[in-house]
Amino acid sequence: MKNRNIALVVALFLSLDIFVWRTIALTKPSDNLNIYFLSVGQGDSELVILPGGVKILIDAGPDNKVIGELDSILRPTERYIDLVIVSHPQADHFNGFIDVLKHYQVGAFIHNGRAGAAQSWKELAQTVKENKIPAVALAAGDKINYLESKLDILSPNENFINSKELNDTVLVALLQSQSAKVLFTGDVGKKIEDYLINKLDFKVDVLKVAHHGSKYSSGREFLAAILPKISVIEVGKNSYGHPTEEVLNRLAAVGAAIYRTDRDGTIKMVFPKKSSEIQVFKKK
Repeated sequence: MKNRNIALVVALFLSLDIFVWRTIALTKPSDNLNIYFLSVGQGDSELVILPGGVKILIDAGPDNKVIGELDSILRPTERYIDLVIVSHPQADHFNGFIDVLKHYQVGAFIHNGRAGAAQSWKELAQTVKENKIPAVALAAGDKINYLESKLDILSPNENFINSKELNDTVLVALLQSQSAKVLFTGDVGKKIEDYLINKLDFKVDVLKVAHHGSKYSSGREFLAAILPKISVIEVGKNSYGHPTEEVLNRLAAVGAAIYRTDRDGTIKMVFPKKSSEIQVFKKK
């Protein structure tokens, strides 16, 4: 019952926004699914535009670089984002939201229910409150549905959300739209990957590679289970060695095409309504 109620609340936010968004749009929303893996340095940020025009921003990187990326994609009249989703409260995933919420109106703020320890997390929480943005905590089993698209939250479960390791608390989300499956993994490691393997049975078209290509993620068993056709590593200049050769080799071993924001810039993927072919565009 809890999961069902949350899904209905989020659906209500989306239905309200569609009315507002369509009244100011200058062109008809695309029938295609468009996903942008934003080049925000050493951090994650993905803009999902569902068929029909609903916009979902998953993570926002470590700073205000995300604003420039959004401004280069969205028209000047598009100042509304339906949902923003924080995968987990670490700065390289949420800091950019502080500026996003100051530049855009937002329909709802989705998070995992865990508070971050950084001062910037407190600033973000205050900004959400001041702007009167509804905040909704989601967990495994919750769903966000819009028309024929759905976003399933696969993790965390009740055990993982209380973990001392914040990477265990990541909102792992599977997007199914236009006959495609796209998996957003945040910074999950082997523990969560093993959980996903044991609980789920699916192959994916696109994998957002976990933890910027860390050797402790994207294990052989996990990749063999989901067999991604395309993988995207969101990474910038760093001292961690990301992405590691181990991960690059594992991705190549399962036949996944590899894209990297540090080399390719922002990566746009178009999933046409009447075709199974995924079109990939690089900004650089």
